[in-house]
Amino acid sequence: MNHDSIVPLYLQLAERLQKQIEAGTYPVGTRLPSERELSEQNDVSRMTARQALQVLVQRGLAEPRVGKGTYVSTPKIDQELVKLTSFSDEMRRLGMQPSSRVLTSRLEAANPKVAEQLQIPAGSEVVVLVRTRLAAGVPLALERSYLNHELCPGVLEGHDFGRESLYTVLRNQYGILLTWATQVIEARLPTPAERHSLEIDQHDPVLSLTRVTFYENDHPVEYVTSVYCGSRYKFKAILRGAAT
Repeated sequence: MNHDSIVPLYLQLAERLQKQIEAGTYPVGTRLPSERELSEQNDVSRMTARQALQVLVQRGLAEPRVGKGTYVSTPKIDQELVKLTSFSDEMRRLGMQPSSRVLTSRLEAANPKVAEQLQIPAGSEVVVLVRTRLAAGVPLALERSYLNHELCPGVLEGHDFGRESLYTVLRNQYGILLTWATQVIEARLPTPAERHSLEIDQHDPVLSLTRVTFYENDHPVEYVTSVYCGSRYKFKAILRGAAT
C-alpha cells in the first residue's frame, strides 16, 4: 500500500483485492478476509478496510452475508426472456451446476387465487413444491410451484426434486410439453423468510416473478411465484420493431 499516493488507501486496497479475485486467489463463493484481517495485513485502519469491501460490493464482485462476512459473488446470471426453459436447463446452458433445496413438497386444496390461475375449482387438489434454487452451490431463487395434480398424479412419489428437473419429469413421465407462459416481474425488498433462504441482507433488492405456464390447447399446468436475488440475477428481453 502506498500511503503517499494521491489515490485513497481504500481504493488501492479495493483494486488489490479485485486483482486477487480475478486471478483466482479468492474463487467464487469464498469468504474474503474480514475488516480486522485486512487492516492487519495491509497496515490500514478498519474503516479503510470496510470502505474497500464496500467498493467490491458496489462493483458486483462481492456480497455481504449476514453474520458470515463478505464473499466473492457469482457473476450475475444473464437470462434472456426469449423462450420457455427450466431453471436447470438454463443453468447448464450457462455452464453452472443446478441444484435445489426442497423446503416443501405436499398436496393441498387450492385456495381461490391458485385455483383461478390454474383454471380449476377452488378446493381441487394441487401439488405444492417450494425450493431454493442454486447454481454452483449459490442460492439464486426461492420458488413456489403449484401444479394441477389431476394432470400429474403421483408426481411427488419416487422423485428427488432436489436434483431432478420438474419440467423434465412432466415431459418424460406425463407427456406434458410446456409451450408458453405469462410472466410478471417486479422489484422489491425481501421478506425475512426470503432473506434466510437466499442468504441475503434486508436491504438487498429482489426480483419477484409470477408465472403461469401452459401446455397444449392453452391449458395451464403450473402457477409459480419466484423471488430472485437482484444482485445475482438479471433478465434481458429482446424487443423487435413492429412491422409497418
